[in-house]
Amino acid sequence: MGGGDSRPATPPPPPKPYRPPTPPPSPTFKQPWRRMQWGEKEGHLKYVKDYQPHNEEVQHLRILLHGPVGAGKSSFINSVNNIMQGRMTNAALADSTSGDSFTKKYTTYKIQKGNPRTFYPFIFNDIMGLEKDTNKGVRPEDIKLAMKGHVKDNYKFNPVSTLSEGDQGYNSCPTVDDKVHALVCVIPADIITLLSNEVIQKMRDIRLAASDMGIPQLAILTKIDKACPEVNKSIKNVYHSKLLKTKMEEFSTKLGIPMNCIFPVKNYSSEICLEDDIDSLTLCALRQMIDFGEDFLNTM
Repeated sequence: MGGGDSRPATPPPPPKPYRPPTPPPSPTFKQPWRRMQWGEKEGHLKYVKDYQPHNEEVQHLRILLHGPVGAGKSSFINSVNNIMQGRMTNAALADSTSGDSFTKKYTTYKIQKGNPRTFYPFIFNDIMGLEKDTNKGVRPEDIKLAMKGHVKDNYKFNPVSTLSEGDQGYNSCPTVDDKVHALVCVIPADIITLLSNEVIQKMRDIRLAASDMGIPQLAILTKIDKACPEVNKSIKNVYHSKLLKTKMEEFSTKLGIPMNCIFPVKNYSSEICLEDDIDSLTLCALRQMIDFGEDFLNTM
């Protein structure tokens, strides 16, 4: 008998059936998580154009925009002006390169209606941007003074010193028209996760002060096309985007503003013609600002 192992060789295992790799989860929801009436631009535009304050003591509703440097406050004002004029405008100067606040003064912007001497009864105030450092950017105390109507138009902000009574830019006897009727926080969607704790704390401090004054607060999320590739493909993906919804929820948690008071918008930047879908988002946000401000005026 031979000494070798005479057992038959073990057959190799059968090949595993091919299974294609699991596709990544979809970046969008099948159904929008917020209802948006696309194609209703003209209805929103008529509502805004027909608005008149019911409070007879008020000539205009004042909307104050605030937020970090480069948030797109001036660009939002330009976008609104574009829609109301039906063409591209550049009333509020904006900057796309500077790392510092381009707006240095407390500036009031009126939207022309018809001829150069008539205006819509709502105005915007642009303000210096908030920054992390204590001695840079607008001071929260100055924003609180502005909400009370104590800051005169064209006052140049001093990052190291708060406006005081007796200063040239101080309005000692503000009227109802001088006071802020709606406070809007402007935040770029692409840097929400990068916002410093110091800037967030300043915004929360301003928000709490506004709450004490009874001033309604909203927020607009700008640069949504830069933050989300799906929105960059089509603006109509804004309420289908899982990423954008997460960013809005994150911002809501950080600042305490409810989700139904946060509105994503795309400011005009590279476009040279108006686009109805972009305008619809802006008008939706503007309509809420007017409604909230009007409710506040009616309680004064």
